[in-house]
Amino acid sequence: MASTQEFIATGRRKTSVARIRMTPGNGKIEINGKSFEDYFPTVPLQSTVLQPLQVVKLTNAYDLAINTTGGGAAGQAGAARLAISRALLQADGNHRATLKAEGLLSRDPRMKERKKSGQPGARKRFQFSKR
Repeated sequence: MASTQEFIATGRRKTSVARIRMTPGNGKIEINGKSFEDYFPTVPLQSTVLQPLQVVKLTNAYDLAINTTGGGAAGQAGAARLAISRALLQADGNHRATLKAEGLLSRDPRMKERKKSGQPGARKRFQFSKR
């Protein structure tokens, strides 16, 4: 294992968590045991995940093994994007300025608001009856 260098990072978005294992290779991406194109079939989700690699121009430099749990497809793609950004930062600290300028190093804090008691949802109220 000493011959190959690997970088491990975690990213979160909404309720999704992505754990990544990045090793030098030729650009193969595997998510939860499936190929990248099968797991994220739409182009916007694929471009979200690949954005950090495209920004630092290392699209085919690393093999990625990603494990995602929780949330939906968009949340998992956002979590994977943050995890890839953090792993790239471990690999080479000189990428910090480029990634930070694109906003790829900040975790999106927006979460679903909790339901309050006496209401059917977070903000919605039960119907008011005057009489």
